[in-house]
Amino acid sequence: MHRWRFIGVIAALGLCLTSYPCAVSAEPAYMSVVREYVDSLVRPMIAKPMIRAAIKEQNAKFSDVSSMDIQVLDNTYRSEIKSGQWQMVSRLLNNPVSRYLKSEQDDSQGTIVEIFVTDRHGLNVGQSTVTNDYWQGDESKFLRTFGRNTDEIFIDRADRDDATQLLQTQASFIVRDEGGEAIGTATVTIAIDAL
Repeated sequence: MHRWRFIGVIAALGLCLTSYPCAVSAEPAYMSVVREYVDSLVRPMIAKPMIRAAIKEQNAKFSDVSSMDIQVLDNTYRSEIKSGQWQMVSRLLNNPVSRYLKSEQDDSQGTIVEIFVTDRHGLNVGQSTVTNDYWQGDESKFLRTFGRNTDEIFIDRADRDDATQLLQTQASFIVRDEGGEAIGTATVTIAIDAL
């Protein structure tokens, strides 16, 4: 009798030990679906010569940009958003990369809420909609991809948008040139409810 009780305790303990690490390390279910969507649809969308060329061109233009210059650019962009007097914002939204990204967003049937690409400093090169800021270089989406030179997709925590009530998340990854060098990043905001 004691022997069977002992075996039962050992089996229960073993079950607890094997399931405990899984519960701690398990990722939310939406992450695998988002990762698959990005790998199968978004990466190919971004791997266009036009996008790579635009990122390279901006990298060359801002080859010696200082952190103070970056702050000025970002502050200018933010002040235009607040004032509604768009010059820098309009130029950015009307460039060929932004128009292409807007078209891809429109074709996604509500799955893509926003998509943008940056240069190697984290400055926007093209965007499908108006972003909150021009510089992404101080944010996790840039630091955990470009900053680590990793090809892993960084998927942020999902939350419900106050205005639309859509459950959404951002996924970011490095954009590389034809030789494999990291030249910028891409970030896509995905409506999980639409997947």
